[in-house]
Amino acid sequence: MKPSIIPKKSLGQNFLVNPRILNKIVEAAEISEKDTILEVGPGTGNLTQKLAEKAGKVIAVEKDRRLIEQLKEKFKDANAEIVEFDVLKLNIETLIENLKLKIENYKIVANIPYYITSRFLRTVFEKWPKPELIVLTIQKEVAQRIMAKPPKMNLLALSVQFFAKPKIIGYISKENFQPRPKVDSAIIKLTPKEKLPAGNPEKFFKIIRAGFSGRRKQLTNSLSGSLNLPKREIMGLLEKNKIKMNARAEELSIDDWLKIAEFDTI
Repeated sequence: MKPSIIPKKSLGQNFLVNPRILNKIVEAAEISEKDTILEVGPGTGNLTQKLAEKAGKVIAVEKDRRLIEQLKEKFKDANAEIVEFDVLKLNIETLIENLKLKIENYKIVANIPYYITSRFLRTVFEKWPKPELIVLTIQKEVAQRIMAKPPKMNLLALSVQFFAKPKIIGYISKENFQPRPKVDSAIIKLTPKEKLPAGNPEKFFKIIRAGFSGRRKQLTNSLSGSLNLPKREIMGLLEKNKIKMNARAEELSIDDWLKIAEFDTI
């Protein structure tokens, strides 16, 4: 069935229309009546409907003004609140306070526009109250990048894995969307860590960005150049942590980076 409103390419709108896949997303979120669900980009409300059947409350944040009226009409008698806003600019604490809701058992469940994935996750982890769980439908290749391990580590994987434990629930063929995107998707489940790694997060992210600053460069060169430190100092640091002198950034685990970040000289 085609959506009644023509999706906007500029907003990355691809509406998931397969009920079986929608059920799989809801199941992955382990929703109870105690949960408040934040949904990003409800579109025509296919996922919203199923979330509202399980959760105590659904807050659906939609940027596209064209969809607001029909969403409000569709869910006027349901436990779903439709909010018109750009989620990347949303102050969730203010929103929850205005709606007189508690943030206990708050989860994020969404089929988000692919192009906001990295910025959205950074916003959630760095600026929002910690959710109990995050279940997203994102581009398949991006989900696989998030799951990466050495020797194929990357900045996105390190950034997400610093805050949460990721797990791919399943893959979704592009035929399940309207309009059909050019790529397949994945359902990814992110379980935020109860306790973040010790140390300074800002320093950790500064160091990993420095490490990945030179594509395919050895770590001694990329860290020395980006952090303006002598190579011998970087080499000594790697030796102390039993990291190969010719190692590249993608070969290091998150634990390796955390050990490097412990050193006062960086």
